[in-house]
Amino acid sequence: MDFLPADLTAYADAHTSPESEVLRRLNRETHAKVLHSRMLSGHFQGRLLSMLSHMMRPRRILEIGTYTGYSALCLAEGLADDGLLITLDKNEELEDIARAAWQQSPYAQKIDLRLGDARKLIPEIDEVFDLVFIDADKQNYSLYFDLVIDKVRPGGLMLADNVLWSGKVVEPLKASDKDTPTVLAFNQKVQDDPRVENVLLPVRDGVMMIRKL
Repeated sequence: MDFLPADLTAYADAHTSPESEVLRRLNRETHAKVLHSRMLSGHFQGRLLSMLSHMMRPRRILEIGTYTGYSALCLAEGLADDGLLITLDKNEELEDIARAAWQQSPYAQKIDLRLGDARKLIPEIDEVFDLVFIDADKQNYSLYFDLVIDKVRPGGLMLADNVLWSGKVVEPLKASDKDTPTVLAFNQKVQDDPRVENVLLPVRDGVMMIRKL
């Protein structure tokens, strides 16, 4: 995931507003106790999510992929006073870690965790979203996009994480995993969709920023 030299990454982190104490503790706990801790958004990307949310002041946010709840907290920081963040995940084992962190924040009542298969949960949600964050299984990225696009208001944002896939997108012939082709297909799908405009940000493992026209 680290495309910049370590010293430049450290410099960028040092010149980015700090995460809250709640987020700092959750960051440490995730790395200490949870497998695949690199899935955590972390300080730098978390501050990007928070800033975008603050700029938009969204009333409704949808997050697909909760993990330990770090990114949900970052996104919730910018919610409108009557805002709500709905986050979907199928992993019940991490629920307690996420909820414990949320309870230590001012945003616990604004975060609605729904456990289950996002492919089934999304069609049941009757909301219009200002902001969507996709950070789940790569095999279903294109499907998640299709399921949520009509639920996003015109001018709303969709963000998709891991779209550079550790750099494998530029050397797909060397990649042997099943996810690289699906990430490539998703990126091209977004690029070709006339309903949106998009910018691929080389932040951490790549964030596709998509604005619905």
